[in-house]
Amino acid sequence: MAKTEVILTHNIVGLGGESDQVRVAAGYARNYLFPQRLAIPVSAANKRHLEALKQKRAEREAQEFNHMTDLAKALQKLVCVIKVKTGEDGKLFGSVTSGTIADELKHQFDIALDKKKIHLEHAIRQLGEFDIDLHLHHDVKGSLKVRVESITPIAAPVAAPAEEKPRTEKRGHRGDIVAPTTAELKAKAEKKAKAEKKPKAE
Repeated sequence: MAKTEVILTHNIVGLGGESDQVRVAAGYARNYLFPQRLAIPVSAANKRHLEALKQKRAEREAQEFNHMTDLAKALQKLVCVIKVKTGEDGKLFGSVTSGTIADELKHQFDIALDKKKIHLEHAIRQLGEFDIDLHLHHDVKGSLKVRVESITPIAAPVAAPAEEKPRTEKRGHRGDIVAPTTAELKAKAEKKAKAEKKPKAE
């Protein structure tokens, strides 16, 4: 396949930035880069534009750096809450990925962030809070706190029936039957004996 050299006039991911001189397929340059004004052919006349392109590139990169620095400061203050379904043992159905986090950032805070900038060594598969590393720019790193919560209702534990406490009789309360004392029984017997000894009136 025939190759040709071009000078990029715009930043193209995976290819290069403004003022970079790169080799690409001739058809790609002719059918896409040149019509879209993303590149110009390499020539003595076009090389005079290199300084202007380098200045344009420096301004773009400075703007990106400032934007990502501000974004890193803002993200560090946020807590991205991700609600998931779990089993009875608390294990997640599925996992939380960088794509999941990027979607929630857009949904909750209207922040558009490429999932490739969210650095996860492994997908999250458990509930809890996690500090996620962010690679926002080659000179800007950041972090984001992610909290994974379950939306599955937790079954309430069955309460054991309360044991009935044995009743204890309290003496002296109204309505309670109080056994007479020995002195009371003796007084009552003497009174009865006196009544029997008293002569009957004729």
